[in-house]
Amino acid sequence: MGILSGNPKDEPLHYGEIFAIWQASTTAKGCVSSYSALKFHTGDKDLRAILEDGIRQAQLEINELDEILIANGITPTPKLPERPEAKLEEIPIGARFADQEVAAKVSADLAAGLVAASTAMGMSIREDIGALFGKYHVTKAALGVTILRLSKEKGWLIPPPLQIKRPEAIGAGV
Repeated sequence: MGILSGNPKDEPLHYGEIFAIWQASTTAKGCVSSYSALKFHTGDKDLRAILEDGIRQAQLEINELDEILIANGITPTPKLPERPEAKLEEIPIGARFADQEVAAKVSADLAAGLVAASTAMGMSIREDIGALFGKYHVTKAALGVTILRLSKEKGWLIPPPLQIKRPEAIGAGV
């Protein structure tokens, strides 16, 4: 048996896997911090629920990823301090993020997270690491669908130019 056979947890991580895990953990810690702050900016209960789901998912990722890092002798980045409670009315209007802005940020974060998870899956040679990022990918995709539907319902989505009427093919023989 070779070094890369048997129980995946007994296999060494390669440097790409280590960095992907470390980066995902660090990003999740930033997500917990920023979504905790953004929660206080939103007045929409559905958007707040999505932020809370995002925080719970990020906390799960932090726990799982940091456990792998520590088990492999790598120090994860520290968790950020918890945000103090704030009330929406106490945030000055000029400093407050609008619900539409919060929804767009969450959507962009999820899109970037899908790319990062796909990249980690593709580079992983340890099946457990690839599967872990696959799990994160599926969860981020589901949250992305939820925020997309909410953005459409609330009128927050600003679509790119839509092709309503197609130009007719000119002599293409099609």
